[in-house]
Amino acid sequence: MLVPCYNEAVTIGKVIDDFHRCLPGATVYVYDNNSTDDTATIARSHGAVVRTERRQGKGHTVRQMLRDIDADAYLMVDGDDTYPAEAAPDLLNPLLDGEVDFSLGDRLSNGTYEHENKRAFHNLGNNLVRTLIRHLYGVSYTDVMTGYRGFTRLAARTLPILSPGFELETELAIHTADKRWRVAEIPIDYRDRPAGSISKLNTLSDGLRVLRTIAGLFKDYRPFAFFGWLSLLLAILGIAVAIPVIGEYLSTGLVPRLPTAFLASALEILAALSLTTALILDTIAKNSRKQYELAVLNARR
Repeated sequence: MLVPCYNEAVTIGKVIDDFHRCLPGATVYVYDNNSTDDTATIARSHGAVVRTERRQGKGHTVRQMLRDIDADAYLMVDGDDTYPAEAAPDLLNPLLDGEVDFSLGDRLSNGTYEHENKRAFHNLGNNLVRTLIRHLYGVSYTDVMTGYRGFTRLAARTLPILSPGFELETELAIHTADKRWRVAEIPIDYRDRPAGSISKLNTLSDGLRVLRTIAGLFKDYRPFAFFGWLSLLLAILGIAVAIPVIGEYLSTGLVPRLPTAFLASALEILAALSLTTALILDTIAKNSRKQYELAVLNARR
């Protein structure tokens, strides 16, 4: 049981007690991410194994958790007491039975997140990220940004986490879509933070980081689409700029608009370069996927 924490003194004790009750055989690991309150002390007093991650950010914390801890299956939850411990067996059993590689606690399908969540624009942000991933990767997730998820040992051992902060959930969703891992979404009853507990998310800045992550990973995982669309856009702009120059040349035999002609030529050259880049990087991305599959097979052995 993995619980990344930053200033969750109000809720961490109850979270640990609830998961000890619902998963009596599990070890609860709390990774304190430079909390300035009594999160670590309270977690330790409730029977959790407490460790510290000095690099600030959820991505850094989860990366270190997976490096440190070896288990048959992992269940990760935020320490804010918004996710029900009673759903833990439902998330873990498909992993232990070998049916799926990742399980997600889905807050959205039953409407509890929309009803309970009081933070402006969070529902809009969830829907935007979900829509982008569906259109860019062809995979439909009900709840992309959930903080309640499980994964097998094999998935954890081959999971490249590069994100430093809250954009971690987006990276995980795109990774599982691109690598075609088996994913199960388990509906859960979400509840809002209790009084005195404060969210660490900043809607604007964290939302922009998530969008930047989607764009960056789309470039990395789908380079032909990314640079191919860019090439098409540049080519269309070049043609649009060149039309008046070509028309004037056909009627007069002269090219008086040299700067415009140079601009049109430059745009078409950039379009050709972008298409060439798309072809080269697409080959590299395909080879990277092949190497990843071999790495998964080696890890399984």
